[in-house]
Amino acid sequence: MDAPARVLVADDEEDIRLLVTLAVRKAGCSVVAAVADGAQALAATRTERPDLVVLDVSMPEATGLEVCAALRADPGTAGCRVLLLSAGASPDDVAAGLAAGADAYLPKPFTVAGLVAQVRQLTAGTPT
Repeated sequence: MDAPARVLVADDEEDIRLLVTLAVRKAGCSVVAAVADGAQALAATRTERPDLVVLDVSMPEATGLEVCAALRADPGTAGCRVLLLSAGASPDDVAAGLAAGADAYLPKPFTVAGLVAQVRQLTAGTPT
């Protein structure tokens, strides 16, 4: 039996972190860490090597955009899938997220069903 995809969740709002964690589990994935800032997200990604990192764009220590760019620049984490979550939903916000290297961008507020679908899509075919 295949192991579930491993997902790291990073959001500075505890309620959102819990909601994202719930959605990730509902998508059939395991949560390897749930952290509250960009520096923790970067450190945890480097140690845990998740298949997918779900990043809030606006976090202390380092933004989701900065974390995403750092992950892409590091050969050890460059292959991680990245989903950005943000209250910024303008075309420029989305373009900035994708330019930073994100695989997908989901504006807040999002539905749990929409997040579950996005996580499933990004982790489909993940090697175990």
